[in-house]
Amino acid sequence: MSTQYVARKPDAHGVIAYPDQENEIWAELYARQAVNLPGRACQEYLDGLERLALPKDRVPQLAEVDEVLLDTTGWKTAAVPALISFERFFELLASRQFPVATFIRSREEFDYLQEPDIFHEIFGHCPLLTNPAFANFSHIYGKLGLAATKEERVYLARLYWFTVEFGLLKPRDGELRIYGGGILSSPGETLYAMGDKPLRKPFDLLDVLRTPYRIDIMQPVYFEIEHIDFLDEIARMDIMQSVTRARQLGLHAPLFEPKAKAV
Repeated sequence: MSTQYVARKPDAHGVIAYPDQENEIWAELYARQAVNLPGRACQEYLDGLERLALPKDRVPQLAEVDEVLLDTTGWKTAAVPALISFERFFELLASRQFPVATFIRSREEFDYLQEPDIFHEIFGHCPLLTNPAFANFSHIYGKLGLAATKEERVYLARLYWFTVEFGLLKPRDGELRIYGGGILSSPGETLYAMGDKPLRKPFDLLDVLRTPYRIDIMQPVYFEIEHIDFLDEIARMDIMQSVTRARQLGLHAPLFEPKAKAV
């Protein structure tokens, strides 16, 4: 997968000078999600967003985010290019560093983009990295991925996709909420995920590992956990044994059309 985006480099003091038009995109994305997320985002995310106190009118500096993450769960961010290898991704998570691509989306991809930009990483994921269960799951996942084979990592990617990126939370006696950063940072998918179009299923590890996905469309299926602390329970499961079983059983039939080939 290639990308049109190039990450911005920090100066000698570690500060990235974002141009006015990119700060404006951040401000508009933030303002739009500030309207969309109440009543849709899970409380743990909203609590984390309050702790981070992100600037609303400009792209934040990573040092500002690190100060809060280090104090709450011992995590920090790591500036990376637009796309990094699986190996580097797992290395960072295993060392409690969250990769953040230091570019922001264009207006043409305001609602949804395939590559994770700084709004996706900081606004979408970092608030929940202040939560111990979410932070622990991310750390365990990184260590598993680092030790996994190339073939096993393909299955592990589905676990990350349907939890950290596109996970939903549905308490037995409560309302549906979002905790996946891919949804929380996407104005379009925030509304779509809570609507009546997608299929929503209770989380089942083997089912998740066998479910194909596409990165360039709204998701046809989401998986729900009952509470954010359930991520700790997933971390204690024998995930790699389930990966082995999923590889034996094969993938479910996709709930989407195959991607059209370029002519």
